[in-house]
Amino acid sequence: MHSDPNMSAISIPDDDFLHRHSSVSPASPGFYDHSRMSGEGSPMMMSPWNQSSPFNKSQWSTASTNYEDNVPQNSLIGSLVREEGHIYSLAASGELLYTGSDSKNIRVWKNLKEFSAFKGRRRRSALWIKHSDAVSCLSLNKEQGLLYSASWDRTIKVWRISDSKCLESISAHDDAVNAVVASVDDLVFSGSADGTVKVWKREMLGKTTKHALAESLLKQECAVTSLAMNRACSVAYGGSSDGLVNFWERGKQFTHGGVLKGHKLAILCLASAGNLLFSGSADKTICVWRRDGTIHTCLSVLTGHTGPVKCLATEEDAESARKGEQRWIVYSGSLDKSVKQQQQQQVTYDADSVPSDGSFSSAGRNSQNRRY
Repeated sequence: MHSDPNMSAISIPDDDFLHRHSSVSPASPGFYDHSRMSGEGSPMMMSPWNQSSPFNKSQWSTASTNYEDNVPQNSLIGSLVREEGHIYSLAASGELLYTGSDSKNIRVWKNLKEFSAFKGRRRRSALWIKHSDAVSCLSLNKEQGLLYSASWDRTIKVWRISDSKCLESISAHDDAVNAVVASVDDLVFSGSADGTVKVWKREMLGKTTKHALAESLLKQECAVTSLAMNRACSVAYGGSSDGLVNFWERGKQFTHGGVLKGHKLAILCLASAGNLLFSGSADKTICVWRRDGTIHTCLSVLTGHTGPVKCLATEEDAESARKGEQRWIVYSGSLDKSVKQQQQQQVTYDADSVPSDGSFSSAGRNSQNRRY
């Protein structure tokens, strides 16, 4: 890994990629056509994840016989294979892994083997009640023992982890739900192809739940494709198919804080770590944003992927933490069939380079391009 200020983000031709997250809604908001999955205009057919990858074979796609003496610290330790559809969503808690796919199922895995609570079924996974369309996203609330699943069927389902029981089904949006985030308190955020970001308030009713719409943060023409919250749950982020990231700051209610402009194509994923926000895009780049109060600064633009950046994950670098520093390990997955790892340090910002409206474009003078 090294810094190369001469590298720049690689752009791809403008095409219909920005629009593939949005499907056409029927006139009636409550209408759901079960045959829409087989039509040309269905979310399944329109989704870029259902298409054959346009990118060349990756170095990770085949085994290499030229091994070096020094084995890298990161290596594959296991693989789960179940040929029932594309995997769109993952959530992990302790020894359990939850997967959502276009088979409309949610499966639970433990140590790559059968889930112990379902041993009597002689199966490697536990099958939960189906959505009526692809399961697009998952989010865990470990404190309450709840799993949230959202789907292209426009609903959010609430599951009790202990017994895999569906506690509630929320008719959340007028189009496919692309993102759901459960905060550590009683709020749940959802983003949809209908262009809205909604906040739901959870109430525990004995052993069940009830979610009510608290407020709508956004209503726009283009699809909302991704959501993220910072650890303190004080700032919410929403990425869209127009390449913009909106953010809201929490007081008694959420207020719109500004727009982050750093990408040329659709935002496909967001990840928050400390005061940093990472945004991955169809333009093959990752923007690294630092938040200081109400100001967001683009620290760097990470390049290196040759395909759209589909997913991001972060963890704190334990070694740097012991030294009193704060660095983050960033993992990025792309449609170029590769997963890349990058170390990112939080650095101070130059207030003179940031506009007063709280938004910032990655073209500013304190931006740098880093290849990894």
